[in-house]
Amino acid sequence: MGEVHLSNLKFKSLGMKVDTMPTRPISGVVEANGQLEVPPQHEATVTAIVGGNITSIKVIEGDKVNKGQVLAYLSHPDLIEIQTKYITAYNRSEYLEQEYNRQKKLYEEEVGSGKTFQETKSDYQSMKGEVKGYEAQLRQLNLKVEKIRNGDVYEQVPVVSPIDGYIEKVLIQLGQYIQPQTGMFTIVNTKHIHADLMVFEKDVYKVKEGQKISFTVESVPGSRLTAKIYSVGKQFEQNPKAVHVHAEIEQKKEFLIPGMYINGKIYTENKAVKALPEGAIIEEEGQPYIFIAEQHNEDGETEWTFKPVEIRTGIADEGWVEIDLLEPLPKGTKVAWNNAYYLIGEMKKGELGDDD
Repeated sequence: MGEVHLSNLKFKSLGMKVDTMPTRPISGVVEANGQLEVPPQHEATVTAIVGGNITSIKVIEGDKVNKGQVLAYLSHPDLIEIQTKYITAYNRSEYLEQEYNRQKKLYEEEVGSGKTFQETKSDYQSMKGEVKGYEAQLRQLNLKVEKIRNGDVYEQVPVVSPIDGYIEKVLIQLGQYIQPQTGMFTIVNTKHIHADLMVFEKDVYKVKEGQKISFTVESVPGSRLTAKIYSVGKQFEQNPKAVHVHAEIEQKKEFLIPGMYINGKIYTENKAVKALPEGAIIEEEGQPYIFIAEQHNEDGETEWTFKPVEIRTGIADEGWVEIDLLEPLPKGTKVAWNNAYYLIGEMKKGELGDDD
């Protein structure tokens, strides 16, 4: 192949950059796609523990909520009935406790009937268990049993959030009757959102915990975020055969929503290699080349000569490409860092001119 000559004026107008070939750290890359996910413990579906009518809804979709915050209220005669039954059982238990203590004392003093003592003891323990059962139900309904004992009956029951997060969906309407275990709200804590990528079988051995990931969100043009792998799956998904790789996102953005599709690059290794910017490399008939640059004076004018050198390319990373020289270059040799496409075009023009 020939060579290209450029005047100093042309050299400057092209913005040519010429220097020795640098050594720089460069990473191997595994490309992987996936989506944003939230761990199961940070998502919740709020259901009705008991049946009732919706009397009030306190939130809308997108609202931020805290654990224990009231989301809605519901009411039903059965909810009032369970409270009155608890009051009756509690008062009965208080009476039986006193009677049990009285019969116990008489029995120990051998002036009371053993049979009466055992019957009283059985009644008291049975009622105490019934009271504890009611209290467990009432606490599940987020009601304060101490208040109910004093005769303050709740006319409506609060439905509260089990986690911190944001309301994703409201599944109920005012006045609606809902059955037990009916879904009312879905909540997600996006603070714990992470990247879930699928890595194909051929690349799994390259991936490990602690590696960095760069990814973009398909629906957000121009977005580029970074993450760090904290878990690599141990089981293959089928069709395609791949494993899940989970990564913690650094500097999370508010626009990140679970389910968003992402395109990622996993940086699998970091080594110091000879490398050049992508613009320094041109491929001709399937073979990559770079250009050696020489500066010299011709009749008092500075001129540049560029000669193509065959190479092999290695890892590409963030606009830089590993260069494997087939033959070593003399120390201090300068090469073109850009405009390889232009240089090969000019060289071809020169070759065509020579043919004429």
